[in-house]
Amino acid sequence: MVFIAPQTTDLLLAEAEGENLYSKLLEQINKDFNLANEPIDFPKSTTPYELKVQLHEKIYRMLHYKFAEYLNLLYIIDVSEEQMKKLDGSDLVQLSEEVSFLILKREWQKVWFRNKY
Repeated sequence: MVFIAPQTTDLLLAEAEGENLYSKLLEQINKDFNLANEPIDFPKSTTPYELKVQLHEKIYRMLHYKFAEYLNLLYIIDVSEEQMKKLDGSDLVQLSEEVSFLILKREWQKVWFRNKY
């Protein structure tokens, strides 16, 4: 089986829900943010929409006020450096949305592999 990353945040979250792995995705996000000393708590009751909005806001705030911690978080989650370099950093709102998607994509990949193998 080959992991094929969904192309949008909404497709990714729908896939996670469809495979009954959405709660595992929330756990993985909580775990990695805590490892990066950026505590975040998405309870199991968090809807995909809430996750998308709150993660975007968190990344936006980190870009603004906690850049070193933001870089550490990306390192701990293991977001692709190659994909990061392709992003345009001129608009922080857009950038934080794209980075949120890359984070979700990497976290989903971890959950997906753990479930399949």
